[in-house]
Amino acid sequence: MSVRTTLKVALLQTELAWEDVEYNLQMAGRNLSHLPADVDLVVLPEMFSTGFTMSPQKVAEENSGRTMTLIRQFSEDKGLAICGSFAATEADRYFNRFFWISDGDFEHQYDKRHLFRMAQENKVYTQGEEDQRIDFKGWKIMPRICYDLRFPVWSRSNDVDLQIYVANWPSMRVDAWDKLLLARAIENQCYVIGVNRIGKDGNEVPYSGHSVVIGPKGNAITTPENEEEGWIIASIDLEELRAFRKAFPVGLDADQFEIIP
Repeated sequence: MSVRTTLKVALLQTELAWEDVEYNLQMAGRNLSHLPADVDLVVLPEMFSTGFTMSPQKVAEENSGRTMTLIRQFSEDKGLAICGSFAATEADRYFNRFFWISDGDFEHQYDKRHLFRMAQENKVYTQGEEDQRIDFKGWKIMPRICYDLRFPVWSRSNDVDLQIYVANWPSMRVDAWDKLLLARAIENQCYVIGVNRIGKDGNEVPYSGHSVVIGPKGNAITTPENEEEGWIIASIDLEELRAFRKAFPVGLDADQFEIIP
């Protein structure tokens, strides 16, 4: 894969129809049809095809199911990478699964490690056991899902160029979302993308978006606290990131952590 020092990323901030896979797939398709031709990476919200449901038995699919098949087709048709998460089933278990599809190929998956016990996600879904890194056009990318954002040791890495957080993060706690995204960018000297939904879910929980792209100095590249529906598009620069790290090498003094399952 060729190296791309500048990536054009597109974040989809949208409402999600509760546990209605067909509607959400049609919504994603409509939005993708209006995407600029020069986008490299599309980021969808957490559980973009269902909303944050605790009833995966109704909607969960295998990696080879209809949802991922259509996303693979969108990716191939557009010649880009698409990521997000969906309710997955495998070996009679359910996972909140981050997917990475590039040029039509399902290349990577990351199963959410930190399950949101306040919604009993830990009783319904299986905890992910493995971390993941994605190499894309010369960029090293770390995938994360929603509640993972609250655990900085799990996301600590000075060799990652971009961290991606996909979420259904409620309005009542959106201030924490804003601040933690900034913290992850600053402490790891990397770009951070946070994609959150808007609207209300099937439990009448409201979401206000605030999807954003943040630079390695903690600067918002896109409009912060954005609550509007639609695409949020930005360009991020790998050479600028490397120059900043070289001039201000915080990573050389970072503590080392060992993750114990």
